Amino acid sequence: MSGTDGMRPNPYVDASTVAVPSPAGAGSETHPAAGAGSAAHPDSPSAVQNRPRSGGGRSRFRFRFPTAILLTCAALGVAGGILLAPANWISTLLFLGLPFVSVGLAGLWLLPSVIALRLLRRPLVGLLVGLLAGLVIVPFSGYGFSSVATNVWWAAFTELPFLFVLWRYWGTWLHYLGAAIVGVVYPILAWTSFNLGAFDLGLQITFFAITLASCLGGTALGILIADRLRRAGVGGRLPR
Repeated sequence: MSGTDGMRPNPYVDASTVAVPSPAGAGSETHPAAGAGSAAHPDSPSAVQNRPRSGGGRSRFRFRFPTAILLTCAALGVAGGILLAPANWISTLLFLGLPFVSVGLAGLWLLPSVIALRLLRRPLVGLLVGLLAGLVIVPFSGYGFSSVATNVWWAAFTELPFLFVLWRYWGTWLHYLGAAIVGVVYPILAWTSFNLGAFDLGLQITFFAITLASCLGGTALGILIADRLRRAGVGGRLPR
């Protein structure tokens, strides 16, 4: 389901260094106070975690995908395709008689990309996983290669908020911002497809609310899965 289909039915210190005494509680040069971060990263751990995984200077704008990142994206893309293949058929069948229930599945199309961005925190991994998931479902979707465009369309909204900040910040709220944007844009683009003009205002508002809730719910689930994977050790040692 997408704008396309809708129009159709993630230190070593030199041994010679001498610690300079400092007032109590302030720590030393080699052993800073608790919670103060390191000399290289004076911010708190949570602030450092939300920073990009790219280097300084002009290299931060070079999108490099080490083998480990590509393999992780491939695994997420295949898993996403396995999820979306049946969801695509269920959504299509529901569209014929229960369009409001059909749109309730919209958040599933955000799930693979949200997991990738949350877990890997690298530019364009959301789009890459969306592309791979679309390729996986091509033989099973009934829509051919338009399914690839469908998945990339949805994945673009998960990537969009991070593009606005040039992938320099990875705050959780940016994931929800992308979900909110697509939750409003999709019903507008699919207005004719769902014949929303034939419904009264109350049902039109309900349609928007269901789409928005589904997108936010799918994003929340993706964040939860990515955080669980990270705690399990997945993605924690990938190259930065």
